[in-house]
Amino acid sequence: MAALGFTINLSTLFAIVLAIGIVVDDAIVVVEGAAHHIERGLSPKEAAIQAMNELFGPIVGITLVLMSVFLPAAFIPGLTGKMFAQFALVIAATALLSAINAATLKPTQCALWLRPPVPPDKRNLFFRAFNAVYDPFERAYARLIGGMVARSGLMCMIALNIIGGAGYGLSRVATGFLPIEDQGYVLVTVQLPDGASLLRTKRVLDQVSEIACKNPAVANVTAISGVSALDNNSTLANSGVAYVVLKDWSERGKGEDLRSLFQQFNRDFAAITEARIVVFPPPPIQGIGNAGGFAMQLELLDGSFDLTKLQTTTNTVIKDAQTQSGLQRVTSSFRSTVPQLKVDVDRAKAETLQVSIDDVFATLGAYLGSSYVDQFNKFGRVFQVYVQADSQFRLRQQDIEQLPVRNKQGAMIPLGTMVRITPIVGPSLLSLYNLYPSSTVMGLPAAGFSSGQAMTLMEQIATKASPPGTGYEWTAMSYQEKLVGKQIYYIFALAMLLVYLVLAGQYESWFMPVAVLLAVPLSLVGPVSALTGLGIDNNLYTQIGLVLLIALSAKNAILIVEVARERRVFDGKPIIEAATEAARARFRPILMTSFAFILGVLPLVLATGAGASSRKSIGIAVFSGMLASTCLAVLFVPSFFVVVRRFEEWRASRKAKVAGKIAPAE
Repeated sequence: MAALGFTINLSTLFAIVLAIGIVVDDAIVVVEGAAHHIERGLSPKEAAIQAMNELFGPIVGITLVLMSVFLPAAFIPGLTGKMFAQFALVIAATALLSAINAATLKPTQCALWLRPPVPPDKRNLFFRAFNAVYDPFERAYARLIGGMVARSGLMCMIALNIIGGAGYGLSRVATGFLPIEDQGYVLVTVQLPDGASLLRTKRVLDQVSEIACKNPAVANVTAISGVSALDNNSTLANSGVAYVVLKDWSERGKGEDLRSLFQQFNRDFAAITEARIVVFPPPPIQGIGNAGGFAMQLELLDGSFDLTKLQTTTNTVIKDAQTQSGLQRVTSSFRSTVPQLKVDVDRAKAETLQVSIDDVFATLGAYLGSSYVDQFNKFGRVFQVYVQADSQFRLRQQDIEQLPVRNKQGAMIPLGTMVRITPIVGPSLLSLYNLYPSSTVMGLPAAGFSSGQAMTLMEQIATKASPPGTGYEWTAMSYQEKLVGKQIYYIFALAMLLVYLVLAGQYESWFMPVAVLLAVPLSLVGPVSALTGLGIDNNLYTQIGLVLLIALSAKNAILIVEVARERRVFDGKPIIEAATEAARARFRPILMTSFAFILGVLPLVLATGAGASSRKSIGIAVFSGMLASTCLAVLFVPSFFVVVRRFEEWRASRKAKVAGKIAPAE
C-alpha cells in the first residue's frame, strides 16, 4: 500500500480482511497435496516434489486469474475507480505474494515439517469422528459425480438454466451506490416561513436541541442559525441546521441504531409546528453533498429567469413525490416569493444633497447587514469588529428611512429624503447549476427501497412535471451514482474475458477455459438469493464482492479441470473416469479452502458499529457467493469438463480426417 500511495481506509481494509482467506488457499492446497502423498507411502521430500509437480500449474493459473480479474477494475476512472483500484490492487498484490510463498517456501516447509500420519484407528476421538462422517460423504459425492458426468449433456442444460435464472435475478435486484452509514451524527435542517427573523430561527433550534438532548443516545447538539444546509450552507435568516452528535456505538442500547433514531427524531420533531424540520443522515463520503439521500437540480433551460415558473415546477415535483410510497422527506428550500424591500435611490436628489451614492449603499449595508470596521488584540488573539444597527432600529420600512448618512459637509441626512422603498417578492437565494437558474430537491428512499429505485421514481416525476424550457440534473452523490450506471456489467465482462485469455494461454486451448468460466455465474445464485431475501441493494461494495467472486469461483473450477485434464492427457484415462477422479481428488482441498475463506468473511456478515452497512454489503455478497460456488461448482464442473473435452477431441479427430483425405490427393 505504501508503494502504491494507498492509505488505510475501508477499501484497503476490506482487501486485507478478504486477503486472509485468499492467502491461505494456495498454502492449503500444497500442504493437502503433500499430506495426501505421504499417506500413500512417499517420504515428506518426495511427497512435496510430487505435490508441486501436480499443483504448480493450478497455483499459477489461480494467481493469474485472480490478478487478471482486477485489472479492469483498477483502471476505472472517477470516484468508483478510486475505490475499486485500492481494493483490487491490494488483493492482486497479496495474491502474488501468496503464489510465491506456495511455490517456494511452502514445499520446503512440507518436506521439513510433515511426518507420516498416525494410522486412522489410532487417532484421537475428534479425527475419528470427523473421518467417520467425511469418508462416507466423499464416497457418496463420487457416486453422484459418476452419475452426473454420465449424463453430462443434461447436467450442462440444468446448469445453464441456473445461470440464466441467476443473471435474471441479478438484473432485478434494486441498485444503489453507497449504503448510508451510521457516522455518529445526523443533520436536522430547519426552515421557517418566508421572512422569518433570525431570532425566531434561533428559538426553534433551541427547541430542536432540547428535544434531541432528551434522547438517551444523544451526546450533544450543535445548532447553527441563519445557515441553510440544503443550499451549500448559504446564509439565510429563516433557516438553520442542528448537528445531533450521537454517543459512541458501544454506549448505545437496543433500538438506538441510525435507522431507529432517524424515525424517532422525525416523530419527536413533528411536535414543532412553527417550522418545517427534516432529519438527514450525513453523506456516505464527506465532501460529496451536504446530506445523505438523493439530490436533484431543477433548471430553467430556456435562458430566462422566470423564477415563478421554476417555483411552480419545484412545488409540483415535491407534491407528486410526497404521494409515492418509495420516497420520504422530499423537500426543497427554494422560494421565489419571499417578502423583500426594493430600494430605489434618487441619484439627482442625492447629488443635490451632496451625498455620495457609495455612501448610501455603504450605509444600507452596514446598518441592515453588517460591516467590518476594525480589529483588536486581547488574550493573545485577534478579534474583528463589525457594526450593525440594533434590531429595534431596523424592524420596519420607516426605520430604514430614518437611517442617517453623512454628506460632504458633514451633515447627517436621513435616507428617506433620497430613496424610495417598495415592498416586492423575490427569491431569498438564487443558485445557478451549470449556469442555469436552479432549485435543489432533496429526499430519501423509503424503507425497503434503494437509492436507485428512488432516483428512477424522481426521474419519472420530474419528466412528467417539467414544462417546456425546464429540465433536471443529478448532483452530489446522486450524480456519482448515475455516472456509474451499468458499469459493473462492463467490468464483469472484461474480467471474464481476461480470465478466459489467461486460461487459454495456460491450457493452450480456446475451448477448455469454458469449463472453468461456466462455474463463475453459478456463484451468483448466492448473492441474488441473499440480497433479495434481506432487501439489500446492489451497491458499490456488493459489486466489489461480485468481481472477487469471479476469481474465487474460477479457483475451484481450475483445481478440478487441471487434474482432470492431466488424467486424460498424460494418464490416458477415459474422459468420464478422469473427470470423476479429479472431482474426488480435489473435493477435500476445495472444501478446506472454501470454508476457510467463508469463515474468514463471517465477521463482515455480522458487523456492527461504524461502517457496518458497507461491511455487511461486501460480506454477505462474498459469503453467499462462495457458499453457492462451493456447492454448485463441485457438482457441475466435472460435467462441463466432459462436454468441452469431448467437443475438443471430436473437433481434433475431424481435422485429422480432413487432413488424411487431403494428403493422398496431393
